[in-house]
Order: sequence, then structure tokens, then C-alpha cells
Amino acid sequence: MKIISLILTLFWFASSIEDFRATHVFMIGDSTMANKPERNLPEYGWGQVLNHFFTDAIVVDNHAKNGRSSKSFIDEGSWEKVITQVQKGDYVIIQFGHNDQKSDTARYTGPFDTYQDNLKRFINETKEKGGIPILCTSIVRRLFNENGTLRDSHGDYLTGVKQVANETGVYFIDMEAKTRKLVESMGQEKSKQLYLFFESGIYPHRPEGKEDNTHLSQLGAFTIAGLAVEEMKALDIPLVKQLVEK
Repeated sequence: MKIISLILTLFWFASSIEDFRATHVFMIGDSTMANKPERNLPEYGWGQVLNHFFTDAIVVDNHAKNGRSSKSFIDEGSWEKVITQVQKGDYVIIQFGHNDQKSDTARYTGPFDTYQDNLKRFINETKEKGGIPILCTSIVRRLFNENGTLRDSHGDYLTGVKQVANETGVYFIDMEAKTRKLVESMGQEKSKQLYLFFESGIYPHRPEGKEDNTHLSQLGAFTIAGLAVEEMKALDIPLVKQLVEK
């Protein structure tokens, strides 16, 4: 009887392992969030480093891509690849806007029509699969005015996201406001550390150097991912139960 009991216990344990699936955090958005290949270093996206904040019970599956708007992300089939994988209890972090402003027909969306429609589609289809959407505004561009404050380079797209968040009642992180506060507090010179600023001759694969007020350094990616995590904690999103203790 003891042998049979042991066999049954082992069988149950093996079945439980097979049934276990880590919670997935799918990320959809643009280049400020995307994973960067080695040829792009020292550029990072904040979604690229988010996994470092969580235990192995969370899998961060970053589908953000350079140059994508909410429209082009759908049209090229990237959203279909994501939503077919979403299961009950998974999260989908949504951050578009940078490229929805672009004038080309492949990417442009109106801030109060197509843009909002696309965001609602991401939200509704995630909910239909039992997933949990987290809606974000775009991170701020490092574009200082003469008075030391940052220009608003996203305009109505920020309002558009906030309206959708209010209408749908989903978790909402105002990444633009969070990053604006941080960058302004650091000032014009120190804030360059967060963005892609490096001199010529440092990186053999990028010999020309770079001064980029939109995309992030490794420090910037970790810092901004940390801001997102802080806001998740403030919102008491269940996901934060799996944060790595520091």
C-alpha cells in the first residue's frame, strides 16, 4: 500500500508540474519599450529590462517593436500573434502614441478616433481572453524649453489614452507624467544619462555617436521600468506580489 501511495503521490506531483504555467506579461508598444539587438547597443527599451524586477513566476514577453503605431502593430499581424497567446490571468501592457503621430498612412491615427479605437480593441480582446490590460501613456521626450521645463510633444494623444482608461476602467499608468517629473528634476545635463547620448568613436558598430532625446540608455531603461513598477505597486496590481525583494 505504501508503494502504491508513493506512486500516486509522484504521479500527482508530476501532473501538477505539467499544469503549472507562469503568469505572462505581454508588452506591446514602440521602440521606447522594445528589446534591442546587440547592433543597437547601448540603446535599450524599458520593456527589455522589466523581467529583472520579477521572480521566475513571471515571464515578460516583450512584443514592442521599433517604429510601430497602434495601427501598424495591428495591420502587420503583431497583435494577432500576441492575443492568441494570452491566457487567463496574464497581463498586457499597452503603450503607443509616439508613432501614431506620424503623418504616413501606414502609422497615423487620429487621437480621438482610430487611436482610441485601437486601444479599446487591445483592452477588450485581452479581457475576452481573461487577461488584465494595463494602459500607459508614452514616456516623455527630452525636449527642454528655455525655462527648464519639458515641451509637450504628445498633445492630444495623452488625452486620448486617459479618456480610454477612464471609459474602460482598466489599470492606467501615466508614464508621461512620471518620466516628465523625473527628467525635469534631473535637469538638462544630468538627464542625458537616461537617453541615448554618446560621443563618436566609443562604439565600433556606431562610430558616429548619438544625441537622441527619445530613446533610452541602459540606465534610462532600468530607471523608467522602475517607475512603472512603482506605479504598479501604488495601484496594488496583483502582479507586484511577484516582485524580487531588494
